[in-house]
Amino acid sequence: MQEGQERTEVVIVGGGLVGASLAALLGDAGLAVSVLDARPKALDVERVGKGQPAPRVSAVTPVSQRLLERLKVWPALQRVTPYTGMQVWEAEGSGSISFDADQAGTPMLGHIVENEVMLAALEARLAELPSVTQIFEARIDALQTTGTGRRLILADGRRFMAPLVVAADGARSQLRELAGIEVRAHETGQTALVTTVRTEHAHGAVARQIFLPTGPLAFLPVTIDGDAHYCSIVWSTTPQEAERLSNLSRDELSDALASAFEHRLGKAEVIDDAITMPLVQRHASHYVEEGLALIGDAAHSIHPLAGQGVNLGFMDAAVLAEEVIEARRRGAELSDLRILSRYARRRRGDNTTMLALMDGFRMLFGADHPALRLARNVGLSSVDRLLPLKRVIMRQAIGERGRLPTSCR
Repeated sequence: MQEGQERTEVVIVGGGLVGASLAALLGDAGLAVSVLDARPKALDVERVGKGQPAPRVSAVTPVSQRLLERLKVWPALQRVTPYTGMQVWEAEGSGSISFDADQAGTPMLGHIVENEVMLAALEARLAELPSVTQIFEARIDALQTTGTGRRLILADGRRFMAPLVVAADGARSQLRELAGIEVRAHETGQTALVTTVRTEHAHGAVARQIFLPTGPLAFLPVTIDGDAHYCSIVWSTTPQEAERLSNLSRDELSDALASAFEHRLGKAEVIDDAITMPLVQRHASHYVEEGLALIGDAAHSIHPLAGQGVNLGFMDAAVLAEEVIEARRRGAELSDLRILSRYARRRRGDNTTMLALMDGFRMLFGADHPALRLARNVGLSSVDRLLPLKRVIMRQAIGERGRLPTSCR
């Protein structure tokens, strides 16, 4: 071993929600894991979950909730908002559909959780696991292949050697690029504007989304200290409109949001800065190579239309952990492509289906042809009257798809 080289069983590049959940699963099983994170330090637990909500939130499905419960993370979350209903409607027409947890046979359809709140709880859990090491300010400079796995060289000269290296470093994954894995990127032609509002009327534990001619606008329920008058906003629209909206004053943006949302919750007061993010769907040409695996946004990034991005990532982490833990139990090499390919086979189909479905919805509701507009309105209202079909859709939306990993059952 070269001087200054650290050897471990698994190196995870990226300490976000998906990378941290994988580290927790592997660490809980006793595997030696190093998490390399470019951020300067862990989140401040004393600050997270206090005051007004952070702008970035996720709609966590019951299946993902079971994973976080398995990791002993869910009870530690500082602030979560359950939602028991969903309402979706078309701005230009009368088409609408609603979903209710009772119809799905579940206590709730999911929870809206601030990303920072989840990550802080995951980081606290990692700190409790003796076999997991979190390393901050870790910037990757090179990836090398050796006879026994992969070697990562950091910008400061440190080296990490492991049979398995996992890329969990997001949609613009540097590790994926260093590995030479191609990615198919699809420009959606939309930009998301994200902020937080306080509404005149309480949200009633219902997630709402209106399809506007330029894209969907979602009001996601957030409750703070028992006050159910907050919503996290995700407004997907054209880049030009997103830029215009982001340059409005808070009062002007408040009026624009309430008007676009047809005043379903009365007036809306913007209480945070608005941030914008270009929406690009990406899918890696392959998820695994010998000694290397991609998970989460490094493997696939999806339109936020249905809030499925983090849930797909959690399932990637759960399936990969299941395959790696079983391989280690058998004494197999963690770098073995046959083992990693089982993870890829179990996840690629579901991810591909969800990416295609979200892109299809985006194009269908973005089309301005009168015949398509009529079909959308009739279709939404027709499905709303078909309870068996709605139950199937809801079971899919809450994550009950295919063979679930043991940690999510």
